[in-house]
Amino acid sequence: GGEGRLKQARQCEEAVVAGRRALYGAAHPDPLKALGKLAVSTGQLGDLAAARRLQEEVVAGLRALHGDAARDTLRAVNNLAGTVAALGDAFEAHAMLEDTIATLARVFGADDGDTLTARGNLAALLWQYGEREEAFALQEQVAGGLRRTRGADDPAARNAETVLDSMLRELGF
Repeated sequence: GGEGRLKQARQCEEAVVAGRRALYGAAHPDPLKALGKLAVSTGQLGDLAAARRLQEEVVAGLRALHGDAARDTLRAVNNLAGTVAALGDAFEAHAMLEDTIATLARVFGADDGDTLTARGNLAALLWQYGEREEAFALQEQVAGGLRRTRGADDPAARNAETVLDSMLRELGF
């Protein structure tokens, strides 16, 4: 079944990480990218604590290579925040996302795709924890940014609008 294939994928990814570390060393983008993929499959298999440790290693490696404000570093922090939230630490995830959004917006712009993705993740987190008005306002920013940058017919823009409509219905409008 699906879990068996995920376990096979994880084993393959572990071998890829080991091979890339042997070839390039641990402080190189290729093994870090492979480690990020390993973290995803580890999380999908339900071991969120191990996934978090792997993601923290990726973030630390990317910070050492590229700095705190590099796109790859910020994407990795965004992914880590999702795992932290899934582990039940909404406060830490919220802080991570706020910092990531502020840096992304400052460096790449408020309507940058990664900024909008992180903002959408924060909206989902806030919604999940009952901060409905703030979540809705953030989702409006995401939908508006995607409409401006990609057009109303773009699948991501339409998805953001669908989420916004769903939020409106749940709010009773």
